[in-house]
Amino acid sequence: MGELRTMMQMLKMSFLTRLEYRVDTLVATTAVFVRESMNIIVIYLALLKFDKINDWNVDEMLFLFSILFVTYAFVVSIFADLRHFSDMIRGGRFDRLVIRPRGLLIQLILNNADLMASAGHGTLGIILFIVSAGRVGIVWNATTIMYYVGAIIGGILIQGGMFIFFSSLCFYFVELESVREILYWNMRKFAGYPISIYSKLIQGLMIYVVPFAFVNYFPAQYLLRKPDMANYNELYMYIAPLVGVVVYALAYVFWRISVKRYTSTGN
Repeated sequence: MGELRTMMQMLKMSFLTRLEYRVDTLVATTAVFVRESMNIIVIYLALLKFDKINDWNVDEMLFLFSILFVTYAFVVSIFADLRHFSDMIRGGRFDRLVIRPRGLLIQLILNNADLMASAGHGTLGIILFIVSAGRVGIVWNATTIMYYVGAIIGGILIQGGMFIFFSSLCFYFVELESVREILYWNMRKFAGYPISIYSKLIQGLMIYVVPFAFVNYFPAQYLLRKPDMANYNELYMYIAPLVGVVVYALAYVFWRISVKRYTSTGN
């Protein structure tokens, strides 16, 4: 309970800090929303021309994107300090955390939450969900609602686990921005589309290495049952929410092992 209170206090402090500059916060949130919205508009216009992508229509694609944006809205709040963890290592700022009487990961989680990016992505994700969810043929009942909530939590844990994993690698290599760019940000871009349109190599990466397929594609398949699901094991749809727990647990264990290698930069 003590650690939970600490995390909540850090989130509160981040929120109050942002409110000190309300105009800047509003402008930054709007900028994130507009930037991501423009990408969706471009994709939407392209889909109107081609009608479908591998039998996925416009509304189904928007639903796929909605899960991606909603989950990332939570990730960018909870794990914001881990996005550029290598900078913290190089600048010696991690030393401040080492000498404090709290768990290192607890100090990083919910600290310095990027509420502007969270609000921008979250607002767009909710809008996309409202626009698409009632038009894709999903029967919303207790089972599907519980699955959807579980899938959102699982998607948050998968991405949070990946942030922790890449941050853990910084204890070995320090500079990993290029690797993170390839394996996280590029895979996240790919995840906006059905993975069945990609080569077997990309599909394998998104299922078994950087499991973005379990963030939105397989959860969407559970709810939509598109024909291209025949290319994969049906079990993937059902275990998607649980994959997040497994990924996060493995990342946490790797963090605990890796942080023991840390030596101060001396700054």
